[in-house]
This record gives sequence, structure tokens and C-alpha cells, in this order.
Amino acid sequence: MKRIALSLIICHLTLVASAEVKLPSFFCDNMVLQQQTECNLWGTADADKQVTIKTSWDNKTYRVKADGTGRFEVKVQTPEAGGPYDITLSDGKPVVLHNILIGEVWLCSGQSNMEMTMKGFKAQPVEGANEELLSCKDDQLRLLYVKRTAQLTPQYDIKGGTWRVADADAVRNFSACAYYFGKVLRKNLGVPVGLICTSFGGSACEAWMKAEWLRAYPQVQQTITEADVKKLNQRCPTALYNGQLYPLIGYNMRGVIWYQGEDNVPRYTYYADLLKTMVEGWRSEWKQGDFPFYFCQIAPYEYSLSGMRDSQYLREQQQKAENIIPNSRMAVLMDAGLDYGIHPRKKREAGERLAILALANTYGMKGLPDYAKYGGVEFQGDTAVVSFENSKEWVYFEHGTTSKNFEVAGADRVFHPATKVWISRNRLYVQCDKVKEPVAVRYAFKDYADGDLMHDGLPVSSFRTDDWEYNPTPVTSDKDYNE
Repeated sequence: MKRIALSLIICHLTLVASAEVKLPSFFCDNMVLQQQTECNLWGTADADKQVTIKTSWDNKTYRVKADGTGRFEVKVQTPEAGGPYDITLSDGKPVVLHNILIGEVWLCSGQSNMEMTMKGFKAQPVEGANEELLSCKDDQLRLLYVKRTAQLTPQYDIKGGTWRVADADAVRNFSACAYYFGKVLRKNLGVPVGLICTSFGGSACEAWMKAEWLRAYPQVQQTITEADVKKLNQRCPTALYNGQLYPLIGYNMRGVIWYQGEDNVPRYTYYADLLKTMVEGWRSEWKQGDFPFYFCQIAPYEYSLSGMRDSQYLREQQQKAENIIPNSRMAVLMDAGLDYGIHPRKKREAGERLAILALANTYGMKGLPDYAKYGGVEFQGDTAVVSFENSKEWVYFEHGTTSKNFEVAGADRVFHPATKVWISRNRLYVQCDKVKEPVAVRYAFKDYADGDLMHDGLPVSSFRTDDWEYNPTPVTSDKDYNE
């Protein structure tokens, strides 16, 4: 259970306390509580006053005494999924929360591709949004959207936002990726689902981390001032942890979905370790063990349009992160990018692929597809033979029997487009007329590629067989490679 230790916050709580129980804004009508758990509730009342909490699902009454600042915390036992229910809190004057559901709660976080609502951004639509809005009404799906706020110090409450029942208006203004994730869970689990979206376009991973977690990274600015927060905003280390995450810590949930990484492309070298540190920190703060953490690999985009380049190395770091973070999986989006836009329209694919991971790995649903990964390579004369892990259904090309997304290099480390690529059973074969003795193969290893290597209906991540250090001005022998 989280603790408020900062004197500034304690002072704030003392000032706002009154002869009526006050709760953070996310404890409100229409909320969803995680089923079958000791669910945390907290708030303020008069200092040293006894607070009673009654839950209608079992008519049980809990009693807790507020501390000297008016702060109280309590755990209530939640049943199997169901509802609607009420919770009554009182220190003399009752406060009643209505229409509460018990079900599955997920936290949804990241930067703009998680934040992107169903209505899209200006002149940047979400594919299929209008059709979805006509059929999205669902009383058993509840949505909480946290407003943007970067802060120097940890906050007690989020900015704005209350739980809403899913309908056209609520869904239109909610994360499209998160909505599609929740929709699939609703259909397959048959229980209420609550989604909390706390995201911020353009945000750095470092912004979602506590200051002490960042001490292991000397590359990251360590001393933060109010001026830094105002100047850097969503890119300021710790600022979104303080403003958009800290208030929620302790709200019981099943797990997290995450779509972030674009802002970290220029700092890709340590992203896997950074993300691992962030996840470990979140898990430590929530005190729910190694809860599931499912994340999207950033989609292909021509990053030179944004003054960056070589996002393939960040995607490689994300693949590494999946391997070093326990109870995590990565949804691949190589076939769902947009060459001229960093906000791809295919949010259904992102949300549904995250849902596949959750249903299979958290809820034990059988019969779902899974991702294949690059496994290794052997060089047989002029031919590179690539193998894959987790590919019992065999890999294949989405459009025909070959692909233009492969490059081959010899000992000179100069890459040429492959001239012949084919698949036999579960092996992929690559040749290049200009490279008689290949030593390295790369697949879709550049900013933008229309990924076409598939397995079981899901794309395979971009990969390389070499481990050569990144060259900021790599040699490319064929000027028309991108055509």
C-alpha cells in the first residue's frame, strides 16, 4: 500500500480534510475494482476520526482510524466478477459510490500511440473508428482517462477524469489501442473490464520513472527543478511518474499494457535495461508481485521525417527487453506501420495483439497464435540459412513466395539487397549475387519497412544476424534500395 511521505502533500491533506470523507477522484461512481483480491481504498477525513466502509456485495463493514493528518487506508475483500454494487464511506456523513463493478482492471500507459484516441489526432485518423463507434456501447466496459500533467513532486490525485461507461462519446475520447484491448478481453472473459489510461504523447521512458531508479543511468539528468519540468514537460525525468502514475499506485489491477519507445530512439543503446528498471520499480511500488507487462514494439516509420533515424535499433532493444523482463511479452507491429506518419492508423491490430498475449499468458486461453522469433543462422557457401524459435506452424511471406526486405553482407560489412529469398518448411534461405560468401543477414532492419515475414497470422520482428556496432553513416551500396 502506498505511503505519502512528503511534508508538502501531508500539509495539503490536512488542509482539505473536513467533516466528510474525501477520496481521490478515481474512487468514484462507475469504477471497476479488481476481482477476488484485498482491494486498496484510501482517502482523507478529520484527523483521528474513525471511518466506516460498507461494501454492498457482502454487507461487510470495515472500520479504520484516520491518522493525525486525516489520512486513512483500508483493504476490502472483493468477490468474483459481478455488480453493480455500492460502497458507503462515512465519518459521520455518508459518501456513497454507486454502480461499481467487480472484474478485471488493466493499466494502459506510454506515449502518443497509446494516448491516441479513437477520434485520432488532427488529420490522423484511426482506421475503422467510425464503424466501431456505432457498436461500442457496453455497460460492462469502464474507462478512466488520466489527463496530462508533468510535476516536480509526487501528487496525491490525478488531474481530472472519472470512470465512464463505454459508449460512443466515452470511446471516441479514449485510447484506441487500449479500447480494442479491453473489447477483446470483455468478449472472451465475459466479465467486467476496467481500463485506466495514463499516457502522454512524446513522453520519454525516463519520465515514467522514480528518481532513485534513474541513478544507475548517468546519461540521464539527475537533478530536476521546476524549470526543467516546464521546459522538458513530458520528456523530463520523473515528471510523469510524479503527476500521472504516483497517484494511482496501489489501485489493484491485473496488469499493464505499454506502448512507448519512439521518443527513446536517439537513446536506444540502454533502452532494454531502462525499461526493465522501470518495470521492476512499478512492481515494487504496487506490491502485487511480477504482474503481467505486455508492450508494443514500435511500428515502422520513416524517422528521418522527425529528425531521427535508425529506430530498428530501438526495436532490437525492445526484443531484448522481452527476454530480460519476467512475465512480459511483446506485440510485434511490423505490418502495421505508416511510412509518412509516426501515428499508424492500425490501432485495432495493436490492441488485439496485446489482448492475445494477455488471454494466452495471463488467463490461460488455449488455441491462440504466438510470435516466432529469429533463432540463428548458418552459412552454407553462398546461402544464408535462417532458423526461428517458437515457430511450430512455420514462417511464411504475407504476399507471395519471396520478400524484398532482406539484405546480405560479406566480410566487408557492406549490405546489398538479397536477390533470392525463399522458405522451405521452417527455414528461410537468402542469397545475393553480389555476396558470394555471406556473413550477415538483416530483415526489415531500417526505420520503415512493410513487414511481410509472418508466423501463424502474426508478424516476425525485424532482426539482424550480426552484432556489429552501429555506424552513424552506414554504407549502402544500392541507391534504389528503398524504392
